[in-house]
Amino acid sequence: MSPSRSILLVGEGNFSFSACVSQLYCETETSITATCFQHQEEALRHEGAATNIQIIKDSGGTVLFEVDCRKLGECASLQDRVFDRVVFNFPHCGRKSGVKKNRELLKKFFLSCVQVLSEDGEVHVSLCNGQGGTPVDHPKREWHNSWQVAAMAAEAHLLLTNVRPFESEKYQIYKCTGYRSQDKGFHVENALLHVFTRSLPYTSAQALKMEEAVEGEKVQYNIPAELSDYICRGFLCSGSVHPVRLVQDFLLEGLGEKWSVSMATETFPFLLTAKQLQACCCDVNSTHCYWIHLLQKDLDSDDQTSPDKADRVRSNGAESLRSACSLDIDLEGENGLYVLRPSLLPQMEELSKKDELINNAGSHEGSNESVEAEGHKEDGPCGGCNGVTSSLLGISGVVFRNVSVSVWALPSFHELLLRGVFPSECKPIKSLGQRLEKLLSPYGVSLATEQGGLRLMAQPMGLVGRVFAGNASDNISHVRVTVSLNLDFLAVLLFSLPDWRLLWSHDPRFLKQFGPRPSPGEPFHPFSLFPEHISFDISFWTGPMWKEKKFHAVVREASHGTVDQVKLIDTFSHPDLSQTSYCYRLTYHTHTHALSHTQALQFHKHLESLLSSRLEVTIR
Repeated sequence: MSPSRSILLVGEGNFSFSACVSQLYCETETSITATCFQHQEEALRHEGAATNIQIIKDSGGTVLFEVDCRKLGECASLQDRVFDRVVFNFPHCGRKSGVKKNRELLKKFFLSCVQVLSEDGEVHVSLCNGQGGTPVDHPKREWHNSWQVAAMAAEAHLLLTNVRPFESEKYQIYKCTGYRSQDKGFHVENALLHVFTRSLPYTSAQALKMEEAVEGEKVQYNIPAELSDYICRGFLCSGSVHPVRLVQDFLLEGLGEKWSVSMATETFPFLLTAKQLQACCCDVNSTHCYWIHLLQKDLDSDDQTSPDKADRVRSNGAESLRSACSLDIDLEGENGLYVLRPSLLPQMEELSKKDELINNAGSHEGSNESVEAEGHKEDGPCGGCNGVTSSLLGISGVVFRNVSVSVWALPSFHELLLRGVFPSECKPIKSLGQRLEKLLSPYGVSLATEQGGLRLMAQPMGLVGRVFAGNASDNISHVRVTVSLNLDFLAVLLFSLPDWRLLWSHDPRFLKQFGPRPSPGEPFHPFSLFPEHISFDISFWTGPMWKEKKFHAVVREASHGTVDQVKLIDTFSHPDLSQTSYCYRLTYHTHTHALSHTQALQFHKHLESLLSSRLEVTIR
């Protein structure tokens, strides 16, 4: 503990622990406030209490009696005071109280102590081995038979950030008392100290209004609310220590040992036209795209103001797309003629057209940020085939996929695209694949052959990248090779993250682990330990126009991204009405915030409200 800290100890019995702490910090500026629930006369009946109280006072500490740890905010002696540490050792309701009463004690204590806890303060709770209900307990009790300490703390928006052994040997005069309201001690052997800190509050999702130039036209549109937190976060900016940037740098450095690599610095709009989509993203399922309608006032400009003309423009464009690539354009539904980019391939095509000599991309002065490694490139396939030094041009940025809610389904992620033109005889797909395998195989990435290229696979997420070829204009002696990599999945693998959603956390404790820049492979230490999985079912009637994708979007928005699994468990079609009943099971779980049963239930009730108002379903 650093100087100028304040400690509040609650639930003291004979004050022996407070006396130990006072002696440990007597030569520092740390202030000690020791409290107990009993009257002074009753407290002094404990063996050694009077001596311990005198030690605390002689060390400059304060002793308070009749302080209820469940009502700290109401204590007159603690008014207008905040503490950096609130300590509760071996809490117990007294007598033969069961686990439910002790859980309630913990819950009320946590709700109370946050009223006197500093913003960056810690709450320390010591429990006997097995009581806490965490995986650290050995043996671990059944969940219903534990005190569920992390879940009780979450009710007060506190995160379990650390669990460590209770160092009873550190406190020489500490004598634990109070078991079953007697002068009997708790079993402190193998006891555990649980450390809690504040969680960031949840922020409501809001649709974002955007204005961009798309194919020379300024347009305005709304980013869907469930995607609002994935926009303009700047993780890939120069100087960033965010894991996706660290992974990108790691890959570029590794590839740069064999090829000249440069990253384009142009800024590209999030919005694509459906024409761009069908020209460059044929492998992307159009039903997995976020189709966007422009805001109406943009359709009312330049003498194209009539609704009939706007409808004709949309209809003609849709028919053209249907005939060209069979995209499913629903004019009456959610689909428009614009889409949030599901890939950076259209931007890569735009850059390729600007550069006829893409295989010499490293020479783009002024528009590219060169990451070419110093020294000569390796000889061998594609490094210098027939005296030709091939190069790679790269771009990276956020892309969007309208996918169902599941553990490894990403509605948004950072894509890294690299492209180069190579002599066909060099077998560039094989060479690039081998290089990527060398870089990524230590983290569980393997190669799988597919028609025209390679797939990069890893467990548990599946596909993390691809290497594929296309014709290099009319030059049959050269092949154009593209590498597409999911930086978010790779960051999860390289830094051992338990959940991809951590990458989007606003909590400063996340990024703090990545500066100064760590090497890939250094494991991440979660700042929220053992978050609970909370499941609720939801059932509703809906009509024949039901679209499940809209349901998943509302789930993401209403739950603040805390739902990581949606499972359809039952359907029933009414024999007389054109209605179907759906029953889904939603699992709430997050590593980024404190999530209590109460908070999850609030999110679930909000979901019911949004479904009723937006999708016009009837909740059962």
